[in-house]
Amino acid sequence: MTGFRLAASAEMVFVDLPFEERVRRIDGLGFEVEVWDWTAKDVEALARTGATFSSMTGYVTGTLADADGAEELLRTAEESLKVAERLDCPRLNVHGTGLDGRGLPVVATETVTPAMWLTAARTLTRLAELGERADRVFTLENLNTAVDHPGTPFARAAETIALVEAVGSPHLRLNLDLYHAQIGEGNLVELVERALPLVGEIQVADVPGRCEPGTGEIHYPAVAAALERLGYTGVVALEGWASGDPVEALERFRAAFTPAR
Repeated sequence: MTGFRLAASAEMVFVDLPFEERVRRIDGLGFEVEVWDWTAKDVEALARTGATFSSMTGYVTGTLADADGAEELLRTAEESLKVAERLDCPRLNVHGTGLDGRGLPVVATETVTPAMWLTAARTLTRLAELGERADRVFTLENLNTAVDHPGTPFARAAETIALVEAVGSPHLRLNLDLYHAQIGEGNLVELVERALPLVGEIQVADVPGRCEPGTGEIHYPAVAAALERLGYTGVVALEGWASGDPVEALERFRAAFTPAR
């Protein structure tokens, strides 16, 4: 056994099933469950599944780095906190800007100015204060701009680390996505070692293809061994597609994060 727990995104596995059934299947296989846009879900039905929810999207609209967008992000974060309470979900995820249905930034940014950095840090400080009052944690996720999210500001793990360090609150942590980091930066074990004191959650998928471990180039058992060595006790979540049968995909994920004895 490891000290960390495993979760899976219900948005990306069992995709041929109704959403509540996806949640039940993931829960029945022994994983915690992650969800994205709660506005498109029957929250009461999700609560009735009895699943353990690990993470959910922490805002509906808004951005970090301009005044109007920040107010919108904070307003919808308060709405998200009410849903998190209903689902007993401890972590709420945010990005550098709002993303549309294709994962593209609502406000694309080629150059991040010093003023944007300051505004983002102030917005995240206020977000952490909301989290503290609600006894929840917001997580800031790194993304990749080469494949999935071109034009997203504050996308690299180095940038999300800098912002979380600047805020310095236990109610703002990193959602360290190693799929995105492999595309954007690489050196995953070194990155985990650097970032782990700030991590609220780790997400994984293989590269290329964004499917379960073992389908691409990342040797996830080495990452799992590093997490165990470093004493990580949080969540590792599969935010990836099943390359074939979803049950087999989840078992491959479990096996990759079960270090050999």
